[in-house]
Amino acid sequence: MPFIPHTEQDIQQMLTVIGADSIDDLFDEIPDNLRCAELTEIPLGMNEMEVTRLLRERAAQDGLPLCFLGAGAYEHHIPAAVWEITTRGEFYSAYTPYQAEASQGTLQLLYEFQTMMASLMSMDVSNASLYDGASALSEAVLMAVRANRKSKSRKILMPCTVNPIYRKVTEAIVKNQDIELVDVPFDPVTGQTDLTALATFSGEDYAALVIPQPNFFGALDHVDALTAWAADNKVLSIAVVNPMAMALLKPPGEWNDEGVDIVCGEGQPLGAPLASGGPYFGFMCCKQKHVRQMPGRIIGRTTDLEGKEGFTLTLQAREQHIRRSKATSNICTNQGLLVTAASIYMSLLGPEGLKKVALNSHKNCQALVQRLTQINGVTAVFSGQTFHESVLQLNTNAQQIIDELSQQHDILGGFNLSLDYSSLDNCILVCATETRTADDIERFAITLDGLLNK
Repeated sequence: MPFIPHTEQDIQQMLTVIGADSIDDLFDEIPDNLRCAELTEIPLGMNEMEVTRLLRERAAQDGLPLCFLGAGAYEHHIPAAVWEITTRGEFYSAYTPYQAEASQGTLQLLYEFQTMMASLMSMDVSNASLYDGASALSEAVLMAVRANRKSKSRKILMPCTVNPIYRKVTEAIVKNQDIELVDVPFDPVTGQTDLTALATFSGEDYAALVIPQPNFFGALDHVDALTAWAADNKVLSIAVVNPMAMALLKPPGEWNDEGVDIVCGEGQPLGAPLASGGPYFGFMCCKQKHVRQMPGRIIGRTTDLEGKEGFTLTLQAREQHIRRSKATSNICTNQGLLVTAASIYMSLLGPEGLKKVALNSHKNCQALVQRLTQINGVTAVFSGQTFHESVLQLNTNAQQIIDELSQQHDILGGFNLSLDYSSLDNCILVCATETRTADDIERFAITLDGLLNK
């Protein structure tokens, strides 16, 4: 998109018209004690050529490493058509579709996204995306506290197997609203949520139970049993899922037959590149009875007086997003461009295509674990079933090995779990998607063997 800056002459002309001597005069009502000091660490401005070169150099620093790192962001193949269409001007520059008569294309795309996500999750309704998976879980927790009117509690049962970043973000967002996150431990043998430990909470008042599938370790949880426990104890259930896994596994809307109340997660696997950490987007679905408590935008389809199909924002007014504590959410502008890519990605692959991606990812992860555990000094940690990620323990300092793989061999060899789990010392989380080949796995194995058994 073109960038047309205002010249100093343009700025002075505008100030003259409104009767101000300087830009600072426009903010003279701000008391001096509330003003920050000079931004001394901010570098001088650059011209377009300098900025372009700088960003290319920064991008090149990431290189093209061989990636076996997952932990919440996954390297999947993205068909070329996805971003060729997404970056067309009508999508690339589209803003929030508040003015329905001028935004029918954007609104229809968002409606199609909602339809696909509701179908993938087997849920009644979907919103039109959130910022990312972590903030989506935070919003789901807030939503559950509002929606569970049978509960007087503001406590949420949060398994320790939920992505640590999601837990930290959720804690940061909800703690000042007097919402408490209560840890639920995992089984050290299977890596799944400990059902015995969960049973100790039975009969107590909790607003919701979070159910990850797969969990942060890649382990597949006993989702039917967890959903049933929540229903029996009048606790709302919040599923936080990998959408790619849902193309292969039973979707949350069918867990324990009745399904969960709310589903959320990170949408990055559906057509968004790793891109050095973002931008990504979050998604959320829920049962029809909770729709009035759902944050973010919801697009509806209708017909006009002439019977023509039309799309519009529904159930919420624009102003509800800025009513602070009275709003269902303070999220306004979301990640619509990423949703566009996801909609095109899912449309191109279809249900069978998504299932093949999930199956091949699962197959490659099994091959990876089988090959790596043949190495002296590498053992599998958990015995439960997994989906395209698994936990391995090394016989030496895991962080040192990860650093050597990255710095000396251009391999992203996994995530150091001891950073977040004291009981998993020298354990790494490894991942393989459909993009990994047998040669990739062999290269990783030979390199890791060389580092461990010099």
